[in-house]
Amino acid sequence: MNRVTNYFNTPLLKVPLLAGLTTGVLAFLYFLALYALGVYPLGNHKSLDFGIHIIMMIAAVWYYRKYVGNGYLHLWEALGICYILNTVAAMVTGWLIYFFVTQVDPSVFQEYLANSRQLLLNGQADISKTLGADQFENLLKDVRNTKPTDLIVDELWKKTALAVLPVLIISLLFRRQDYNVLR
Repeated sequence: MNRVTNYFNTPLLKVPLLAGLTTGVLAFLYFLALYALGVYPLGNHKSLDFGIHIIMMIAAVWYYRKYVGNGYLHLWEALGICYILNTVAAMVTGWLIYFFVTQVDPSVFQEYLANSRQLLLNGQADISKTLGADQFENLLKDVRNTKPTDLIVDELWKKTALAVLPVLIISLLFRRQDYNVLR
């Protein structure tokens, strides 16, 4: 057990894991704020919580470069920090939302299904013309078969897709190497 503890005690894992946990909780608090304000929390406004991810990625990379790397940071370290933070945060947020829609207020998930179905029905003509009527029926069936556990995977996939460009930009902006070793 001591080997496992030592493995996770390295700053390259500890910093993004703790920052990711914090980010996930903050993103869930944003979800709760939307819910408390009467705004549909699983709708388009929820994607704005990715701003919390970006801010925390910048903070974690800056902290690591300043306090762990003594002013230096390799590109691969920044990439690793950002991707670990983003993945942990998405999983924490997804699980917290899952517990919320299964234990606290299941009507949020039912509203999510109704809105998804209505969105498909509103675009039925375009979807049927582009993909075909049978594919439209498959999409409707997929919406009907959606379970609350799908929210966890959905959160993880969306945050991973959204993170690609910001992670690269943050990593490139914050990297700093000591080129004196090459002389």
